[in-house]
Amino acid sequence: RGILLDANENALGPTSVPTSCLPDDNSMVLERYPCPYQIPLKTLYSNYRGCGLQPSNIFVGVGSDEAIDLLMRIFCIPGVDTILTTPPTYGMYKVCAAVNDVRILVVPLSPEFDLRIPEMLDAVEESTKLLFICSPGNPTAKAIPLKDVETICSSNRYNGIVVVDEAYVDFSDGSAVELVNKYENVVVLQTLSKAFGLAGIRMGFAIGNPDIIQLMNNVKAPYNINKLSSDVAINALRNIPTLKTNIAILLKEREVLSAKLNALEFVTRVYPSDANFVLFRVEKLAQELYVTMANRGIVTRFRGNEIHCEECLRVTVGTPEENVKFVTRVYPSDANFVLFRVEKLAQELYVTMANRGIVTRFRGNEIHCKECIRVTVGTPEENVKFLGMLVDTYEELSR
Repeated sequence: RGILLDANENALGPTSVPTSCLPDDNSMVLERYPCPYQIPLKTLYSNYRGCGLQPSNIFVGVGSDEAIDLLMRIFCIPGVDTILTTPPTYGMYKVCAAVNDVRILVVPLSPEFDLRIPEMLDAVEESTKLLFICSPGNPTAKAIPLKDVETICSSNRYNGIVVVDEAYVDFSDGSAVELVNKYENVVVLQTLSKAFGLAGIRMGFAIGNPDIIQLMNNVKAPYNINKLSSDVAINALRNIPTLKTNIAILLKEREVLSAKLNALEFVTRVYPSDANFVLFRVEKLAQELYVTMANRGIVTRFRGNEIHCEECLRVTVGTPEENVKFVTRVYPSDANFVLFRVEKLAQELYVTMANRGIVTRFRGNEIHCKECIRVTVGTPEENVKFLGMLVDTYEELSR
């Protein structure tokens, strides 16, 4: 490899004690700068995503946020050009636009969180260089059909770049990656922060036409991806069975969590989810509920100040134990038990569950407690069994 005396590195090696991620053999040669091209990582990622992708289709950045910022810096003239977004959506588009002095055109999603394509195409201007589609959406959790994305990509009314932000794509079906080699104006953003469980290494990808990717590589900082992060990412991409197992667990828990939320009287709507989180609406006091739960140790995200999200909270699908703790605390209680009301059949529900081995306390014969049951907060395992039986038994009795 020669004698490297060109970059003012420390040839004596790193000043660090061995750790689980920094072995004492220094196999990553940490005293030297990383390769700026990340070819092994790009090769693994392009092979994983398929669709005929090559390393030349891949940009590696510090999360998806670096790619968002670079696209604006490359394609938008400050104070002149515009981008288009479809709120409610990811907040970083607005942040990067402000930093780069780029005006935002806004076409909100429909109340059911679908793209309003005719209105979007009517809104774009000659100055609109980037059009952002978040799919699955944040905070909506809804995936946008590929046919809708393709309608915009193929339209002769918009000549800019369509940026499809797919941070949560591994929890849904289909990806706009399959459009990259069909349309030169498609850029897909993905990340290792969500399904791969690697938010701590801050690594994202832009997938697109090689000409666009080359521009991004030309503008980025020379060594934007460090060796430690690259090594962790490569290890993850060599352990896809673990990824698939974790995704399956989270998808199952997503359904359980949605069912539990639907069973709560004060929850007026649980939106379908294509992501690793659930958006739900409560009857009232969503912000107060968010604050109270946070003060009690369970942090969600209040989304009630966004369009179409009045009185809404967003909750990430956690471990089975975390999900149980969340649901048991979503109903205000200052004791070691929870009082809840069902729509009907509270006494029958209490009796049936008791006959099946889970004993609660029927309180429907007390003032202000019509159709109410009291349940003691048990161990995480007991709470999981209770909530599962509660949902199943209520559905059975309601038939």
